[in-house]
Amino acid sequence: MSEARRKAAPARKATPSRRHKRHWAVRLVGWLAALFFLGIIAGVATFFIVYQSTEIPDPNKEFAANTTTVTFADQKNPLGSFYDQNRHTLPLSKIPKRVQDAMIAAEDRTFWTNPGISPSGMVRAAWNIARGQQLQGGSTITQQYVKIMYLNQERTVDRKFKELFIATKMGRQGDKSKTLEGYLNTIYFGKGAYGVSAAGDAYFQKPDPNTLTVPESALLATVLNNPLLFNVDKTDARTKQRIIERYRYVLDGMQQMGTITEVQRAQYSQKLPKLNPKKKSSRFAGPNGFLLDMARDELEQIGFDDDEISGGGLKVTTTFNYGQQKKMLKAAQNELPEKRAGLHVGMAAVQPSSGGLLAVYGGPDFLKSPLNWATLRARPGSGFKPFALAAALADGRSIYDTLQGDSPITVRGLRLGNEFNQDYGDVTLLKATEQSINTAFYDLVDKQMKDGPAKVVDTAVAAGIPKTKALENDRTNPSTVLGPNAYASAVDMASAYATFAADGVHRQVHTIDKVVGPDGKVLWTAADGAKRKGLVSLPKQTQAIDPEVAKMVNYVLQDVVTDGTGTGAKELDRPVAGKTGTAGGVAVEDRAKNKACDGCKEGSATLTSWWTGYTPDLSTSVVYRAGSTGESNLDAYTDEKAFFGGTWPLKTWLAYMTNALDGVDKSKFPEPNEDAIKDSPTPTYTPSKTPVSTPPPSTTPTNTPPPSSTPPPSSTPPTTPTKPTNTPTKTKTTKPPWPTIPNPTDTGTPKPGAGGQ
Repeated sequence: MSEARRKAAPARKATPSRRHKRHWAVRLVGWLAALFFLGIIAGVATFFIVYQSTEIPDPNKEFAANTTTVTFADQKNPLGSFYDQNRHTLPLSKIPKRVQDAMIAAEDRTFWTNPGISPSGMVRAAWNIARGQQLQGGSTITQQYVKIMYLNQERTVDRKFKELFIATKMGRQGDKSKTLEGYLNTIYFGKGAYGVSAAGDAYFQKPDPNTLTVPESALLATVLNNPLLFNVDKTDARTKQRIIERYRYVLDGMQQMGTITEVQRAQYSQKLPKLNPKKKSSRFAGPNGFLLDMARDELEQIGFDDDEISGGGLKVTTTFNYGQQKKMLKAAQNELPEKRAGLHVGMAAVQPSSGGLLAVYGGPDFLKSPLNWATLRARPGSGFKPFALAAALADGRSIYDTLQGDSPITVRGLRLGNEFNQDYGDVTLLKATEQSINTAFYDLVDKQMKDGPAKVVDTAVAAGIPKTKALENDRTNPSTVLGPNAYASAVDMASAYATFAADGVHRQVHTIDKVVGPDGKVLWTAADGAKRKGLVSLPKQTQAIDPEVAKMVNYVLQDVVTDGTGTGAKELDRPVAGKTGTAGGVAVEDRAKNKACDGCKEGSATLTSWWTGYTPDLSTSVVYRAGSTGESNLDAYTDEKAFFGGTWPLKTWLAYMTNALDGVDKSKFPEPNEDAIKDSPTPTYTPSKTPVSTPPPSTTPTNTPPPSSTPPPSSTPPTTPTKPTNTPTKTKTTKPPWPTIPNPTDTGTPKPGAGGQ
């Protein structure tokens, strides 16, 4: 159609259908607009009505936190409490401006001008609510004060809205100075201190705020944001860095407010002020103070806030058994050498069926020395060998495989040996474990297993030994069989051996059984986990070690008791398994003299001595150390060649276990499944000196090999775990190429004479 004809054509009329659609579209937009404006009007009206009806409660005449009580497992015998409220009320005129400004710079820099609430904080809270996450802080000083004085610590939507309305009304109608005064007298600073006066006393022994310096005021302002996150008692690098960054943030704010100059800010930012903390409450006195301290630490790990622990009215039930604790104290304080000055004992008992810590001895008095010898980690020495045994069995090895027990031997260019360089000749893995023969285990992981050190590390961590960077660095180090970098505590060792007792099932060791809120609601249980958002449940139990492997480990470690380095444990008169351990090195007193200790092999003194023994019902570890840091020579406390684990550590263990298991049925360890063991795969490998063999069943092992012959390169154990009478013959082999391991002085690799019994 031409342009002229198109212009001349009459206009097309809108059809009824189009008019109808357009009409409804207009009406829909109109309705939506009306609803939108009605919603705004309703929201404003609702806010106005609620705002007008919101009453500002009278401040508490006596601000008081609720006591958190802690009991033993029976819920009857009290262990202690965390009612640490320490508060001294001061008028604002008695609190210097530098202290006031430090708190404002840290928490609410617009305090004097804002309406009492933070719009950005409200948006953030709404966003968290929408995502179903935990309600967070970011509140103004007014909001924080409202929460402390008028509300509870619950993280609920209802409480948050009440806080906002009260804070808004206080911000508009209240006296800002009164709000700040109340805040500075009630806010929690950690260490049981409520308010700046108590905080100055707790951290610097300065109850008068006028004596606080600018750096001290800034540090207190740093801590109050989150006393757990900015815990000045922690020494790890991450926490220190977090504190210094927050501290500098406060100083920056004080400079912006004109409280300090730029020069002062630069000067104060260089380092934190020196602390002068007040001594802990007498409730922590005595040996039970260690239990109370451990319980508090675990509550923090679960996710409870410091102020909730100290004044939230929680009812905490621990796993500690009242009767077992008394029996452990008796053993740890009485079954000791005559020479005791400077000697320390750490003990821990774990229930294999639950992972609960039943009893702990960390020292005689927490207030006099808070160093907990039951949780302080050290090298376990030969106590690490059972993990190598388990790794070897899982790798297809047999307890009758033959290993090199000569001393010293060369491993990857290093000369390593047995205790006192004793020669044992060729021995079975059973005999090597029984007599704690170092060189046989070096041979096991270095020559008889592919990636042996790595498998040992993985097995130990799975069983419950802490995973650390140092331990991970031992994944290529054959000396890992002695745990040179496997730092573990008595609690860790008792837990890891409990994994063997539980047929390879690892249950996380723990001290808290149940936590109930002040309203009676259960907040957390070890069995069922967290009942409130923000709390962390225990890791689920895992089959860390194959059940048949664990049963065979139990069988071999029972042999340590019947015929090996732990024969003293036979007096328990029930099935028991265990392992000795010592770790050596140059004692701290000899390091100071820059010389090796007199009479010590290769300059090595005994620094830690262990016995960890267990029944199917109870796993207990005992460690002995000496000196203020635990690095003095234990050999000075014995007339023996060395302070072996089979001496005093075992005696102390026996004194406890005899009473602990009195009246308890004599449970037996499950027998290994002979068929499962017999049919387990046995990889082909090249031994260093003697191959694997199948010894005939017998009852008396010997270390003397018969005339030379060439047996097959693999073995199948007999149908029942019986001891061999002879050791198979040797065959000459070519040493396989292995990567070079780091220098022993860098890795903590034991020298000959270290890490034996």
